[in-house]
Amino acid sequence: MDARPRYRKAPTGPYPGPMCPRCAARSVSSVIISEHLTKRYGEKTAVEDLSFLVRPGVVTGFLGPNGAGKSTTMRMLVGLDRPTDGHISVGGQRYSDLPDPLRHVGVMLDARAVHPGRTAYHHLLALAQSNNIPRARVHHLLDMVGLGSVAGRRAGGFSLGMGQRLGVAAALLGDPEVLVLDEPVNGLDPDGVLWMRRLLTRLALEGRTVFLSSHLMSELALIAEDLVVIGQGKMLASGTVEDVLASAGPSTVRVTTPDAGRLATALQGPGVTVASTEQHRLEVSGRTAAEIGEIASAEGAILHELSAHGLTLEEAFMTITQNSVEYNTEGTNR
Repeated sequence: MDARPRYRKAPTGPYPGPMCPRCAARSVSSVIISEHLTKRYGEKTAVEDLSFLVRPGVVTGFLGPNGAGKSTTMRMLVGLDRPTDGHISVGGQRYSDLPDPLRHVGVMLDARAVHPGRTAYHHLLALAQSNNIPRARVHHLLDMVGLGSVAGRRAGGFSLGMGQRLGVAAALLGDPEVLVLDEPVNGLDPDGVLWMRRLLTRLALEGRTVFLSSHLMSELALIAEDLVVIGQGKMLASGTVEDVLASAGPSTVRVTTPDAGRLATALQGPGVTVASTEQHRLEVSGRTAAEIGEIASAEGAILHELSAHGLTLEEAFMTITQNSVEYNTEGTNR
């Protein structure tokens, strides 16, 4: 049984998800809203009529095949590209209108966007001084992301993973309420991936808005509560992870019982499908595991197994985006 509390509805917007209590103080200033966002480059439409809401207090995964328009959407969010139509805002304001954007929105779209001859320390220090951020914050963040011992090394000699850590430090420099990160775990080793997972989860628990893109479905499945899935610039699915998974395909419940025949008859009903995959085993859709357990108890049926099986995030992603892939690899079942 899901023990998580049910929260009040989010502020008015295209996304109907709940708003958690820990986010109440941040909700006005840190919610991301995209309304009918469109971007065209000549005859090519990169993003088309995209509407979604990213709520505070949860990690929201931004998914789509290569060329789906994710990076373009993020660039419009932080003012690097101007929408052709529609708008995208943070707390009701365009990024370019924020008086001190680094203190509101932390951004990492390209961790390599650092002068290669500048040390990690001086890269962060320059950002801090341009935004009236104390020097002590630079030292704190370098230690927090694990770069304290290499603060004096030039960024051009950093590995991909070290560059990612420096990019995250820059995004966090202003202690922002909103984090926008493009592929933050790219290049990280297993220890770095675990560190990133814990960091992003903690930031969301503090009530911040965490909006990130990633191709690592296994990681998003562990930390994301909400998803926005696009393909060829258009919205394909959005909502909680559970809602998106359910929209991609029904879940089933596996039942192993010596009373398979009798239980199969008892489980029948409108919208219920019961299949016998092998002796003593049933695959049931249209009923929850709890409902099946109660019916089995009422029938006096013995249960050896009762387990729910839904689509994985990767399976759901492949299903949702199967008609929106720019490049199909030969031999894949798309």
